Amino acid sequence: MLTDSHNRIHDYLRISLTDACNFRCVYCMPDEDMFTMPNKHLMQPEEIETIAKEFVALGVRKIRLTGGEPLVRKGVEDIIARLSELPIELTLTTNGVFVDKHIPLFKKAGIRSLNVSLDTLQKDKFFQLTKRDQLEKVMDNIHLLIREGFSVKINVVAMKGVNDMEVKDFIELTRTLSLHVRFIEFMPFTGNQWEKDQVITAKELLATVENELDYVKLVDEKHATAKKFKAIGHAGTFAFITTMSEPFCGDCNRMRLTADGKMKNCLFGKDELDILATLRRKENIVPVIRKSLLMKHAVMGGQFEGTYQNTAAGDIENRSMIRIGG
Repeated sequence: MLTDSHNRIHDYLRISLTDACNFRCVYCMPDEDMFTMPNKHLMQPEEIETIAKEFVALGVRKIRLTGGEPLVRKGVEDIIARLSELPIELTLTTNGVFVDKHIPLFKKAGIRSLNVSLDTLQKDKFFQLTKRDQLEKVMDNIHLLIREGFSVKINVVAMKGVNDMEVKDFIELTRTLSLHVRFIEFMPFTGNQWEKDQVITAKELLATVENELDYVKLVDEKHATAKKFKAIGHAGTFAFITTMSEPFCGDCNRMRLTADGKMKNCLFGKDELDILATLRRKENIVPVIRKSLLMKHAVMGGQFEGTYQNTAAGDIENRSMIRIGG
């Protein structure tokens, strides 16, 4: 088992396949001409497979592919096929534009669940946030995934004054669609123009609908980051990921690999150890994995003092979200 110095067992690995994306979301990759890493700096399919096998041998039971947008990665089909041979739950996070091209691949690989990032249901605002006119395509593909039998979670980064007024509209989707909408509190990363005043908490979001909606609190799974609810009579559910207002670090079981093969033991951690370089030197990566976990801080990468209200984004040392992996 992979255990850190706080006795947390880690069995969930998130692998970023690329820092490239076809969107330019303001909180993630706002620069239209942003430089992305050349292919030689990325983990290659056989390297991803080798590294993943080591993690699985150490107890990892779930792998999520992220990006950037993982489906723009050259060779993504090969990567998914290789990982599908491992005894794990394999899933991915996507912006949804290209999923229709990969339905047969997902089914063959045993992928049963996908997370789709979607921050607004309004066409004009979607273009404003992503710099792309693709809302209709994303919605069509969400419906396609549901028809094809996939479990779909919609990830909504909630930002005050931007999309907080759409909470009821997103929950309304769950009335007839068996999907799971998750509102994520806005988090600070390098270059994403985070301001504490833009954070709208789960309690605040729930307050906007509780007088108009009958709902029940659902039981949350072990290691769950989301606090789940269900509107009475709705087919789907909604939830809140309370990273900023109520961190859930005490039960964390997650590790991350960046697209260039650096291990991050926390989304907010500044410490990175080079798994890929170790592998390319033909050295054993297991000691590096274990060393990374032993460096893991108890809370929020050790970079937050108290509450998010006391946090200055400029004081946090980290990559941009696009270079970490969602």
